[in-house]
This record gives sequence, C-alpha cells and structure tokens, in this order.
Amino acid sequence: MATQPLSLKGRALRHLAAREHSRAELLAKLAPHVIPPDDDATLARVLDELTAKGFISEARVAQSVLHRRAGRLGAARVLQELRAKGLSGEVLEDAAEQLRGTELARAREVWRRKFGVPPQEAAERARQMRFLAGRGFSGDVVRRVVSGADDGID
Repeated sequence: MATQPLSLKGRALRHLAAREHSRAELLAKLAPHVIPPDDDATLARVLDELTAKGFISEARVAQSVLHRRAGRLGAARVLQELRAKGLSGEVLEDAAEQLRGTELARAREVWRRKFGVPPQEAAERARQMRFLAGRGFSGDVVRRVVSGADDGID
C-alpha cells in the first residue's frame, strides 16, 4: 500500500517539530511542494492558520537562535542569522538589545576557551583579533578583550 504524500500543513508541522522556523523559512521550504490544484494562496492560508494557532512565532525563533548561537558568536553574526530568517524589525531590535548587554562577557568567554593567554607579539594579537572579529564581535569589544582592558569587570 503506497503512502500519500504529506499535505502542506503536514510538511510544515514536520519542520516545526524539528526546530522553530520563521514564516519566511517555511514559505521557502514548502513552496516547491505546492502542486497544481493548490496555489500560493493555499500555502499562505496554511501558514496563517499555523501562526494563528501559535505554531509559528517570530519571538520563539529569535530566542531559539539566541540560545543556540549567542554563546559562540557576536551580535553582528547572530543578527545576520536572524535577518536571514526573515524576522521583523521589532524582533531584531529586541534581540540586538539583549546581545549588546552581554557582548563583552561573551567575547571574553569565547577568547578564553580558544586562547586563554594574552598575545605576546603583534602577529598573535592580530590573529586573536581576526578570530573574534570573524565571530561577529564589534571592534571595540575585540580590542578590549585582546588587550585585557577592564579585566574582571563585566
């Protein structure tokens, strides 16, 4: 006995069961599965229904990304990920506010796990700074962490 292909709603729920998804992410993932009797309005209706029932929540998506990624990445990289997920400006502002308050402490922890000792020469200092900048930490925070400025004050 052959199984029927999943409906758009079934596919959406399967994606949501794995992790939080934004509406834009689900739209991109489900669009290839819209078959001729259906249309884009059907997909929009499914997403509207899931949003109304609380299955799709931008705030939960943002909190999920912050929880998973903020410990290893700077504000710029985390916000870039949130923008790529198609989140609204208000949600992005709230996330940016949360990230700004802890960026120095998070950068120090990332630096401590990777290096642990202050650089002794300019090349090593540059390497440590590039590492932190590549992780999305701001220039000011990178300089403070690598130079050891304000050590012990968070």
